[in-house]
Formats: sequence, C-alpha cells, structure tokens
Amino acid sequence: MLRIIFSTFLVVFVAELGDKTQLQTMLLATQSESIWPVFIGASLALLLSSLLGVLAGTYLTKYIPTSYLQTGAGVVFIVIGVLTLSGKF
Repeated sequence: MLRIIFSTFLVVFVAELGDKTQLQTMLLATQSESIWPVFIGASLALLLSSLLGVLAGTYLTKYIPTSYLQTGAGVVFIVIGVLTLSGKF
C-alpha cells in the first residue's frame, strides 16, 4: 500500500509541476495578502479533483476494460497536446 501511495504522489507531483494550475496558483498568491487561503483553496481543489478521478476510474473499470481506458486517456492527452501547441486549447 505504501508503494502505491508513493508512486501516486510522485506521478501527480511531477505532472503538476509547471502546469497552468501551478502558474495560476502562483499568480493568485502574488495578489493575496496571505498565502494561506490560496494554499488551502488550491489544496482542496486538488483533493476534490483527485477524488473525482479515483471515483470515476473505479466506476468506469467496472464497465470498460482497463486497457481501453489507458488507450483512450493516451489519445486524449495527445489531442490536448496538439490543440495546445496549435493555440486552439
């Protein structure tokens, strides 16, 4: 169980570094008199979005094979990357 916790932490931590969410959080922190409300709000948002992802993944794997979900997620990431590079996302 500890291995799953560590690997999940590592993957999410690395994925979140330097993304739009982190940059927006930094911007909000510069506009706030105290960093704590920004930290708490950002932490709760990440917690809720992670919970939704876990629940959705648990629900979807009951009806769709994991290999299809992994392939679909890969395709979506590629499409989002292409759209981002083209300036349409």
